Amino acid sequence: MKKLLLVLLVGMVTLLTACGQNADKGSNSGAAPEEKKEITVGFGVGTYEEQFRQSILPILEKKGYKVDIKTFSQNMQVNPAMKEGSIDASIFQSTAYMEAINKEIGADMVGIAYVPGAPQGLYSVKHTTLDDVKDGTTVAVPNDPVNQERALRILEELGWVKIKEGAGVEDFNINSMEPDKYKIDIKILDPAQILVSLEDVDYGVVNGNYIANAGKKITDALKIENTPMQHRIIVSINKKDENTQWAKDLKAAYESPEFEEYITGIEKYDGFILPEAWKTNK
Repeated sequence: MKKLLLVLLVGMVTLLTACGQNADKGSNSGAAPEEKKEITVGFGVGTYEEQFRQSILPILEKKGYKVDIKTFSQNMQVNPAMKEGSIDASIFQSTAYMEAINKEIGADMVGIAYVPGAPQGLYSVKHTTLDDVKDGTTVAVPNDPVNQERALRILEELGWVKIKEGAGVEDFNINSMEPDKYKIDIKILDPAQILVSLEDVDYGVVNGNYIANAGKKITDALKIENTPMQHRIIVSINKKDENTQWAKDLKAAYESPEFEEYITGIEKYDGFILPEAWKTNK
């Protein structure tokens, strides 16, 4: 009986020792988790998907990535997809817009790189000059708070309207402004619809990527905004992915000399705001 107990005791000690060694291998080996090589990138309407397909995608593929591109018919669909994890990154929004959506839907997105982006501009098919403005002039502006604030800042600079003191960006609305020199009739439309609705209004503030995507020139605007940093387009990801290798490689691709050469070599991107990071490229 004593021999049997001794054998059982030795067996248990051996088993526990083996389990402990296996646990140590799993926790103390120092091996980093394997980085994924398959990512999904989301886009709204505009030129940013084209930029990605023609220049960023080949850079990532050379590094061994398999990229699924997902295009949304409406920009408002992109960020909820990011939150739920069906896309890993998006290229369509500004820092101000991202921060507003973070609060609205409880997301935790961050920007990792700036993207060549087009400024807003004031366009018209009925007028060739801004001097035609008068009381009752109709001007179309975007319906989302961030782009609407940008648009009305352009009109404020012209002296057509006045933004009320203390007006924010995230909660901006038509009541955040008041008449200045003129009683402008503001028409609120989806950003993607303003360009095709210019026949119905006197002027319209159009996001520049729609202008470029339509084969038109940003420089044809009667007034172009001086886009502040908070309204420039970024690559956005979930904060939990900020230190992943794929996020670092995506950022590097957007800041690379190869991408700079692609953008500066295509006429349709004339007038785009270029990333500050390109100043270090040689």
